[in-house]
Amino acid sequence: MKSQDVRKQFLDFFKSNGHLIVPSAPIVLKDDPTLMFNNSGMAQFKEYFLGNSTPKSKRIADTQKCLRVAGKQNDLEEVGIDTYHHTMFEMLGNWSFGDYFKREAINFSWQLLTEVYKIPKENIYVSVFEGNKEENVPFDQEAWDIWKELIDEDRIILGNKKDNFWEMGDQGPCGPCSEIHVDLRSEEEKAQVSGKSLVNNDHPQVVEIWNNVFMEFNRKADGSLEKLPAQHVDTGMGFERLCMALQGKTSNYDTDVFTPLIEKVEQITGLKYTSNEIKNISEEQDKTNIAIRVVVDHVRAVAFAIADGQLPSNTGAGYVIRRILRRAIRYGFTFLGTKEPFINKLVEVLANQMGEFFPEIKSQQQLVTNVIREEEASFLRTLDQGLQLLDNVIAQTKGSEVSGAKVFELYDTFGFPKDLTALILKEKGFSYNEEEFEVELQKQKTRSRAASEVSTEDWTVLIPGNVETFVGYDKVENEVKITRIRKVDSKKDGILYQIVLDNTPFYPEGGGQVGDKGTLVSANETIEIIDTKKENNLILHFAKQLPENIEAGFVAKVNNDLRGSTSKNHSATHLMHLALRNLLGTHVEQKGSLVNPNYLRFDFSHFSKVSEDELRQVEASVNAQIEAQLQLVEHRNIPIKEALDKGAMALFGEKYGDNVRMIEFGDSKELCGGIHVKNTAEIWHFKIISEGAVAAGIRRIEAITGDAVKDFYQNQENTLSEIKETLKNPQDILKSVASLQDDNAKLKKQVEQLLKEKVGALKSELEKDFQEVNGVNFLTKQVDLSMASTKDLASALGSSKVDSFVFLASIEDGLPNIHCYISKELVASKSLNANAVIKELGKYIEGNGGGQPFFASGKGKNANGVAEALAHAIDFVK
Repeated sequence: MKSQDVRKQFLDFFKSNGHLIVPSAPIVLKDDPTLMFNNSGMAQFKEYFLGNSTPKSKRIADTQKCLRVAGKQNDLEEVGIDTYHHTMFEMLGNWSFGDYFKREAINFSWQLLTEVYKIPKENIYVSVFEGNKEENVPFDQEAWDIWKELIDEDRIILGNKKDNFWEMGDQGPCGPCSEIHVDLRSEEEKAQVSGKSLVNNDHPQVVEIWNNVFMEFNRKADGSLEKLPAQHVDTGMGFERLCMALQGKTSNYDTDVFTPLIEKVEQITGLKYTSNEIKNISEEQDKTNIAIRVVVDHVRAVAFAIADGQLPSNTGAGYVIRRILRRAIRYGFTFLGTKEPFINKLVEVLANQMGEFFPEIKSQQQLVTNVIREEEASFLRTLDQGLQLLDNVIAQTKGSEVSGAKVFELYDTFGFPKDLTALILKEKGFSYNEEEFEVELQKQKTRSRAASEVSTEDWTVLIPGNVETFVGYDKVENEVKITRIRKVDSKKDGILYQIVLDNTPFYPEGGGQVGDKGTLVSANETIEIIDTKKENNLILHFAKQLPENIEAGFVAKVNNDLRGSTSKNHSATHLMHLALRNLLGTHVEQKGSLVNPNYLRFDFSHFSKVSEDELRQVEASVNAQIEAQLQLVEHRNIPIKEALDKGAMALFGEKYGDNVRMIEFGDSKELCGGIHVKNTAEIWHFKIISEGAVAAGIRRIEAITGDAVKDFYQNQENTLSEIKETLKNPQDILKSVASLQDDNAKLKKQVEQLLKEKVGALKSELEKDFQEVNGVNFLTKQVDLSMASTKDLASALGSSKVDSFVFLASIEDGLPNIHCYISKELVASKSLNANAVIKELGKYIEGNGGGQPFFASGKGKNANGVAEALAHAIDFVK
């Protein structure tokens, strides 16, 4: 059975059993501050389990793209080593929100697996929760009894809290679960060892494929459990493992989920992947297999993340994506012999393979390909730099063991992987201190954990059952009551309080727009709201203190000055998006944005620099729309199909409901939940400040509006006045500046000529100072020249003598520089190397550098070390 059919049969089965089929949410989460990525099938439904929102159907089924790079058996460094763990995977799931419970869920799973997929019953084992006295949670007798009706009792296993009690996190909905495991071993293996003894023991062919979670408790901050008001079912089945079972394979990578990608890697590299059926392979082949598994797994995670709007970067979720991709690149570099970008060539295969169920990978194929190709090229350059740095470390090492701290520095600062370092060191007869490396790594992890450590107390509910209302589209001030509060303590922000109101004018951060700030005012006090965010469908107002009387009535007041400036920037973003598409083409799509009171930032797809002339045209277009005084046309709650039919733009990577908000300014039509001006005339003026590249095929424009433009022009005018005053108030400033440039060019030519003459004179003078040392014409000297001129002098002096070794130093702007010339015949006959000389003597000036064996240069920070460097130069020829 092909993987596409496996997926389709799952969805068809649950549709026939009254489930609404919903699309996968984006793999990148933008509206949940507690998660970077969608790491489970239930992540997009958290608000329903928490009771903060009502689902469109009590029964839902889907296939969800998930990304895990940490947690139980999912450490990134282990993916590819075995045959069944992944970074990106699909989770097939069926959900009941207060509808059916254990009996129906268990029967659905049994019917689908044994009757539809026809997995032999004798290959299946199930587990139920054994209970936990400390938690006061009993043995799950109900699940046991239901399973006894379907399967032999000796195939039912009792599971402990670790394996059979599922929790969303440290706090929140949780409950006992019933896992389904399948034994994929041969009959001979089954006869020798019972599959029952291998369940939950990391056996690669006795694997969990489905988990039925029965949500009936809520975990509180103090660790205690309380019953949920409604019982829910949350299930998840690993698509890749299911395909392995149904296709008669013993490895996920032998299924058609991965084989098309593997075949492409084989074609590119000329290497062969051996299936899991082949035993006793060589160590070399095992390394090849692992590397290919890493590449084909990681390209899926990276490609879907980019398609959903997350570009590789040096922070946050972008850093995770970059780290995954770099791991794939280095495995290719080390074990597949790929020294040029190649992973990007797999994107077309992936798009053709998965585009039917996940159309975003098809529509974003070109962008994804370009971004991955640029990231590959960049990291391969980094690897080259790392090799040079490693040579420097080796040159400074006494003995055969390199400092683990130095290896960690290469890893942490330059992204140079430790296993590649170990491989290169081994080839050169070195090793590194692994304990030192681990100590430094643990220090970094401790710092990182400490920086992000957050403790959250339980909600104190003041008005139970209340669902808050957002009134901020119409009001900036409103009478409110507090419905719930909780305390949050983090290393980063200290103690803060999250406040939920019955109705609020405060806009929560989202869609690129920052959250509102303002105040809560009662008869006796004023509480400052420093930020507003949304979590699990609750609007959270952040404050540094709570009101003395939390049950009082308040007036919520948004800081209208900040919101007004933000709304101008947000509306201008829409106008600019339209202008860019009209000017550059409809391939332009928003790939990220930031809208705050000070400026707007807009990332968009485009494959070349936007010229100055094009930027002026974009400015002119936006300002024309401002001058046209376009009225806001807001469709607050219309069906998404109707909005799209009207021409509204939907952004990839965003999660839209059945009903949406559509914003129109003339021809600009976008789905958007943000705050906007009522008329474009309010924006006053639009000015682009900068344009540049963010990644391959992604450009970024930063711009300002309103008062910020006034300030910009005022600063420009002040600068111009200062220039005029400096130039003695000439009638024609441009003519005066041009005259200065001409004078400067003439003076530069004169200086260059004088320097040439000085270098020539010094050369003639210093040629007399050569001395013969062991058959080498040796010269070392400090000169009073610029770095560039010293370099020219060293080259000229070295060329003037056969068998020459020249080492010169100079100080420019307080910083020392050194240069070494060695005749090519000496490089060959005496194994001298200018690069090694610079690296060794550079230690005295606290610097580094490099170059060719016959000529190299360096720069340092310690001018006092020049004399010592000059004194030790002779050591190389003695």
